[in-house]
Amino acid sequence: MTKTIALLVLLAAAAFAAPALAADPDLARWKAEAAGVTIVRDDWGIAHVHGHTDAEAVFGMIYAQAEDDFGRVEQNYLTSLGRVSEAAGEKTLMQDLRARLYVDPADLQARYRQSPAWLRTLMDAWADGLNFYLATHPAVQPKVIRHFEPWMALSFSEGSIGGDIERISLSDLASFYDQPANALAEQARLLQLQDPTGSNGIAIAPANTRDHHALLLINPHTSFYFRSELQMTSDEGLDAYGAATWGQFFLYQGFNDRLGWMHTSSQSNAVDSYLETVIHKGGRLFYGYGDALKPVATSKVTVSYRQPDGSLGSKTFTVYKTHHGPIVAKAVDGRWVAEAMMFNPIAALQQSYALTKARSFAGYMKVMALKANTSNNTVYADADGDIAYLHPQFIPRRDDRFDYSKPVDGADPATDWKGLHDLADAPHLLNPANGWIQNTNDWPYSAAGASSPKAADYPRYMDVGGENMRGIHATELLRDKHDFTLECLTAAAYDSRLPGFDALIPHLIAAYDVEPAASPMKARLKPQIDLLRGWDRRWGADSVATSLAVYWGEALWRAMGKTPAGGQLTTYDWIVKQASRAQALQALADASDKLTADFGTWKTPWGQINRFQRLNDDIVQTPSDTAPSIPVPFTSSQWGSLASIDGPRFAGVKRRYGDHGNSFVAVVEFGPRIRALAVTAGGESGDPASKHFADEAGRYATGHLREVYFYPDQLTGHTERSYHPGG
Repeated sequence: MTKTIALLVLLAAAAFAAPALAADPDLARWKAEAAGVTIVRDDWGIAHVHGHTDAEAVFGMIYAQAEDDFGRVEQNYLTSLGRVSEAAGEKTLMQDLRARLYVDPADLQARYRQSPAWLRTLMDAWADGLNFYLATHPAVQPKVIRHFEPWMALSFSEGSIGGDIERISLSDLASFYDQPANALAEQARLLQLQDPTGSNGIAIAPANTRDHHALLLINPHTSFYFRSELQMTSDEGLDAYGAATWGQFFLYQGFNDRLGWMHTSSQSNAVDSYLETVIHKGGRLFYGYGDALKPVATSKVTVSYRQPDGSLGSKTFTVYKTHHGPIVAKAVDGRWVAEAMMFNPIAALQQSYALTKARSFAGYMKVMALKANTSNNTVYADADGDIAYLHPQFIPRRDDRFDYSKPVDGADPATDWKGLHDLADAPHLLNPANGWIQNTNDWPYSAAGASSPKAADYPRYMDVGGENMRGIHATELLRDKHDFTLECLTAAAYDSRLPGFDALIPHLIAAYDVEPAASPMKARLKPQIDLLRGWDRRWGADSVATSLAVYWGEALWRAMGKTPAGGQLTTYDWIVKQASRAQALQALADASDKLTADFGTWKTPWGQINRFQRLNDDIVQTPSDTAPSIPVPFTSSQWGSLASIDGPRFAGVKRRYGDHGNSFVAVVEFGPRIRALAVTAGGESGDPASKHFADEAGRYATGHLREVYFYPDQLTGHTERSYHPGG
C-alpha cells in the first residue's frame, strides 16, 4: 500500500509539472542552452562543465551548483538582496536593512542595462541556468526566490564571505533606527555566514622548486561548505578550476591552464566612518561641511518579513545619507555616523569573471586595473614562472594625518577621499629575490622576507592589521628551502607547529618555577607543567599537551579581558607583559578542571575533543556528541596553525565541532601540464543521501589531498556521469 501511494504521488507531481514546463515561454530557450552544455561528474562528484560559449559554461556551472546545494545558492542571494527576513522572520530585519542601504532593485536593473553586452549575456545565462534547474526540479521548493532575474547577479559580485558591508554594526544600526533587540538574535548572526579570520596563500618561484615550475597554495579559511569546487571550460578560451562561492558564476579562488590566484582577506583600510554634525533647519535636515550646510538625503526603504502565520509583513524605514554614505549609527556625542565604501557592482563583476580568463601576469594586471576589489590581498603564480603579491585595487587616497581606523570628522573637507590610488602606489611584489611569497591576511611587509615592501614607504591606511602568527609560521617554513614539490607544499600547509605558544608557554613555566614550594598550586599543577615543559608545541590527534595548551591559552585569553587594538602578534606580547603569575597559573588550573569535568580527565588527547561532523544539509549545523564524528588534529589559527578548524562552543555538547577554517585546499604546479591536488571540507554535495556528502571528510582531517582531474584524459576511468542540464 505504501509503495502504491508513493507511486501515485510521483505520477501526480509529474502530471502537474509537465503542463507548467510546457507553458513556460522561456523553456525552449533554456533547452537550447542546455543542449550546448556538457556536465561531467567525476568520482568525487565534482562538476566539470563545458560549453561552446562562455555563456553556456555559465549556464551549466550554475545549474550544477543548484544540483549540489540550491539552498546555499538561494541563501546567498537572500543575503545580498536584503531579503533574508522573507524566510527567517522579523529577527533579521536589521541585516536586510543594512543590505538595502546600498542595494536597490531598481538601481541594479538600471545598472544591468548599462553593463557591457558580454557581461549581460553572462548574467542572462546565469539566471537561465537557475530557472531551468527550478523548472526541471519541481520538488525543490525555494524559501523565497522562485524566479531569478539577470540583474540579481550584480548584488553579489565579489566572492568574499560577508564583504565590506559587514563592518557595519547591526546593533548600532538597530539603535539608530529604533529597532528592538530581537533584530540581533543569534540565528540572524549565524545566517550572515560571518567571515572567520584566516586564509593562507603561498607562491613559490621556479628557482625554489625541484622541477623548476612555479607552485601555488590556495587555502581559504571560510565557513564550511560556503563554496563549490568545480571546473568550467568553453570553446572561447575559458578553462578554469577552483572554488566558486555558491550562486556566483566565476571562480573566486583557483587556476586556469596558465596561472592561479589565491585571495586572502586584506587589512587594508577601504571602509571609513564619518561623523556628521546634523541640524534641523526650516523643517529639513542638514549637516555641516566646511563653512556650509549640505542637505541630508532621505529616502524610504521597505523590508518584508515572514510573520508567524506564514504571511508577509513589512516595515518601512526612513533612511539618511550624506555624500560620505548612508547613516548607520549615532556616536556617543550625538553626531551621526556615515559609512563610506565602494559600491561598483558592474566593474566588480567584470573583474571577478575576467580574472579567470587572464593568460599572463600582464593580462591579469590589465583586469585588476578596473580597481573594483577592496577586500582581497592576492597571491599569484603562473606558467611563465612569475609569482606576485597584489594589494587590493580600490584604495581611496586620503590625508595620512588622520587616523582612518577610527571615525573622522565629516565636517572637515580634508578628511574626504581624494580619488583612488594607482595600482603602483600600493604595496606589491613581482618575482622577489628570495623566491617565495606568503600572505595570511596580515600585512604585506613580511610577505617575502627581506624582499618585502617597507611599511615606511606607504600610508598607514594601507594596512591596519599588522603581522600575525600564521605569517611568522609560513616564513619559517619557506625561508632557505629550495626543493619544493607539490607534496612538500602540502606538508607545509599542514605543518603542525603552534608558534602562538612560543612566548606563552615559557611565561607559564617561569610563573610556576618561582611559585613558593608551599603553594597549593605547586603540587596541583606539577604534572601539567611537566607535560608542557617537554612539549614540542606541535598539534596532534593523540596529543594531550595540545588539549591542555589550547584550553589554558583560551582561559588566559578570557582572563585578560579586552586586548589593545592591533595585530595578533601584539596581542600575544601584551598577554605576556600583562598576565600575572597568579593569572597564568589559575588559568591552567581552570583549564584542567574544565577538561576533567567534560571528559573525566585533563589527560584527554586532542583528537577526542576536536571533531569534524556533518549531519544534515542545514546551513547552521547543530552538533551532537552521540552522532558520528571524526578527529581533527589541527587547531584554530589563533595559535599560529596554518591548517585551521574552529567553531563556536555549542550548548549541549562537550566536544568541539568546527564550522569554519580550512574549507578548500589546493596546491598547483604550473608545468607544461597543470598538476594539482585538492580537498574540500566534507564533500561536494549538500544532499545527505549523496555519497559525496562527506566522502572527503577523512582527507580533510588528515591533509590527504586528492588528484585534481584538470584535463579530459584524466577523467578517463574517473567519470560517474556525463549529461546535459535537465537530462
